[in-house]
This record gives sequence, structure tokens and C-alpha cells, in this order.
Amino acid sequence: MGDRVLVFDTTLRDGEQSPGGTMNTVEKIEVARQLARMGVDIMEAGFPAASPGDLDAVRTIAKEIKGVVIAGLARTNPGDIDAAWEAVQHAESPRIHTFVATSPVHMEHKLRKSPDEVVEIARAAVRRCKGYLSDIEFSAEDATRSDWDFLCRIFAAAIEEGATTLNVPDTVGYTTPAEFARLIQYLKENTPGIENVVISVHCHNDLGMATANTLAAVEAGARQVEVTINGIGERAGNTALEEVVMALRTRRDFYGDVDTRVNATELVPASKLITRVTDFQVQPNKAIVGANAFAHEAGIHQDGMLKNRDTYEIMTPQSVGWASTQLIMGKHSGRAGFRSKLNDLGYDIDAERSQTLYQRFIELTDRKKHVTDADIVAIVEDNLRKGEAQPFRVIDWRAHSSADGGAEAAVMVDAHGVEHEATGKGNGQIEALFSAIDSVTGIENTLERFSVDAVSPGEDAQGSVTVRISVGGNVFSGRGVATDIIEASVHAYVVALNRAAVAATTPERAKGAV
Repeated sequence: MGDRVLVFDTTLRDGEQSPGGTMNTVEKIEVARQLARMGVDIMEAGFPAASPGDLDAVRTIAKEIKGVVIAGLARTNPGDIDAAWEAVQHAESPRIHTFVATSPVHMEHKLRKSPDEVVEIARAAVRRCKGYLSDIEFSAEDATRSDWDFLCRIFAAAIEEGATTLNVPDTVGYTTPAEFARLIQYLKENTPGIENVVISVHCHNDLGMATANTLAAVEAGARQVEVTINGIGERAGNTALEEVVMALRTRRDFYGDVDTRVNATELVPASKLITRVTDFQVQPNKAIVGANAFAHEAGIHQDGMLKNRDTYEIMTPQSVGWASTQLIMGKHSGRAGFRSKLNDLGYDIDAERSQTLYQRFIELTDRKKHVTDADIVAIVEDNLRKGEAQPFRVIDWRAHSSADGGAEAAVMVDAHGVEHEATGKGNGQIEALFSAIDSVTGIENTLERFSVDAVSPGEDAQGSVTVRISVGGNVFSGRGVATDIIEASVHAYVVALNRAAVAATTPERAKGAV
């Protein structure tokens, strides 16, 4: 397996731990199907012990998704391991991924255990996993701040008890590429039995080096990479799957002719799916999947591209799932052309919904001379969100402001099937509208983020508003799109409130970190 790097995708577990990035079971299954189409080797479907909902989602994925190893995360306590087995046992190829902290700061302050006790905890955990199955991954949480000799010791113990994959996590994004490569080499040289297991790495991006650290570890001999789509994850995120896959494929000359089995043409569709279900927008200049990844504006670049694409592109847009040409959409475009554009953008839309989206598109062409791909994506995403549960729905609203900045607003809101009228005041029309809506919903929240972006260029651009609110320590996001910013703001706010209301009916989820 020297020329093969296994891709362990943790979008559904570590990726979902991004504040506000929680997915429901239907969305998780949709993501799992896309990951299977893309060809990842292992899919960490969740943390079954975190909540009944997580356990059910992992169990459902394990039963439905074929051709991929399905892993469940578990701390080193018996309850977590039993819950993980209960969830993954239905998979064609199940795996339990158990972890314990190994750094001095974690052992002293979090675990309050001695190094000897931690080794025995690890032994017992792997032994319990071995009673259920043979595919066992053991992780040393905060490995890059751990004593290297202690890592060798605890990894050797895990191997003796039956671990088949050893994961070396850079849990807090602390290491550097050269240091991480030396650590991997040290573990290979000083851990008895390590030649018989797979070395895995799991990097976070706190210093912006997650991809570089992961690739350095591969160069040093790691043969499993733990990654997420778009690099989502806690704090600054995880290593981006698309970056590692394309770096190895593009620079096989440098990385020793190693590669993954990932179908790279599914990278952009996967990125768009994750953007839709999490509301986390990809920055335009993001490598591989950003909107500008294959855009050329400078005259010198354009001239070079016209003469030979290799002058400024080290990979083709088609190789990662982008279309090579744009279908210009306008008021004279027909239904067939519109559906073709949807397919090009990575959406598999049924005929009935396609007709609804087409009507929205035609209405937009009456207000815009040119409808861009971004406009169409906004229409689709806005329509798909309407399929979510909506305890609250704004029927009508109006607002006005005065020269001193003060504003008043009135709304009519359908709350659980009953219409209510309310008024509010604020420093500006949007604040006044939010206040009026709050008086109906009764959900106390803190506005964590409010951002406005133009979906497309021009004076007639649609505006995209993203709202992120905090309710009881949990974060919920909403996005609204309209040519009127105030209308988009109202829609975004209500989407976030609806998600908070729905979440209030489910048990609070525990979180695990690796």
C-alpha cells in the first residue's frame, strides 16, 4: 500500500462541530452519499454517544452507504465504545475510532490522570473495541504537544491490544511541517509493531498550516489523511480534503508517486453541497473549489491562457468538477437550458422543483439584464431551505426610518399556524424588524454576525444576507437572498430562529475533539 493514501473524511463528525454547522439526519445522509460517490475510503459518520440523534444518524448511514468503511468516534470509556458499536455494526465495513488525550496539559488538567493510568485506559479501550470488531483506530489527542517517547509507548500498547490504525492528531493546529515530519519519522523508528499498522494524521488549521502539515506527514510515511470538505471544522477548521487530494495528484513527482482513489471531478459538487447544508460560504479565492480558483482577470494572464492554458493553470477546471464553459442565462433561456445549467452547477433537481425554480429565474430576469451562475445558485439554495421546518413565517412586513437614524417596523408573523401582528423600534429598519419579530417568537438570542454580500456584480445585483445568532450557548445561522437587502435580512433572521426553535426540541449534543 506504499503508493496509496487512504482518505478518512470527518466532515460529518469534526466538520459538523463548526459552530452553527450542525446537520440534520437527512442532510447527513445526502452528504454521506456524495462522499461515497467521490470515493473516500473511510467516512467518520459521527459521534454516536453524543446524543440519540447522532447515534441514529450514524446507524442509518451504516445501513445505507456501501463500499466505504463507516467509522464512529468514541472516547475511551465503555459507554462510548458500546454506543459506537451499536451504530456502526450494520455497516459492510465498520470501524470504531477511540481516542484519549496524551499531552501533559490534557492529562493533568482535563483527565487528571498519570501517564501510566492513561496507557492503561488506552489498553482497556482498544481491548473492548477488539471484542466487537477487528478494524480499530486509536488516536492520541493533542499528539503534537505530547512527549514523543510517551507517544511511542502508548501507541505500542494500542498495537499490542489490536489497533490497526494509529492517528497522530495536531488537535490545536500547533505543529509545523518540518516538525511534524520529524515526529512521524520518530514514531516509525521507535514504536514496536508500527510497521504492521496504518499511520494516520489529523491536522487543524489554527496557524493556517493544516494542509502543509498533512502533506509533510505523507512525505514522511503517513498513509491515511483525516480531512473535511472545504476544510470545515472546529475553530479555524480541518485539513481541506480537496487540497490534499489535488496536491498529491498534481505533484506526484514530489510526493513519491502516492495518490488517493478519490474521483476529483466530484470535488466541486461536494463543496457546493457542504456550503448549502451548513451555510458556510467558501471564500472566492479558496484553492480548488473557490469561485475564482480558475478565473483570470489580468490581461497578461488572459493572453497567456488564450495561447496555452498551461501558462497559468496547473490543473484543468474539469478535473475537479468545474465546467469549462459558461452557459449565459437570460430572459430568453428555456426550461431545457435552465435544467442543463442546474446540472452544470452540481444540482440534481426533480422536474417539479425545477419548474418552480424556473419561474423564480424568469421573475429575476425581469429585474436583471444578466443572470449569473451565482444568482441561480442563490435561487436554488433559497428554495431548498424552504423545505426545512418553519415554526415561524413572516407573511408581511413594513419599516420606515427617520433622518436621526431611528426606525419603526411592523410585521405579520405566522407562529405555529397562528397569525400575529407586532411592532418594533430600533437603530435602523433591520434592527426594528428584528425587534418586532422577536416579540412574536419569544426566542431570546444574541446577534453574533450580520453580513451582506452581493451575489453578483451590477446595480441590480441580488443581495445575500447571512445572520448568525446565539441561543442558550448554541449558534444557528440563516441566509436570505433578494434584490432588497431588508427583505433578505428578514428571511435570513427567520431561518436562524426556525433552526433554533427546532433544535430546542432535541437533546443537547455533547462534543468530542480530536
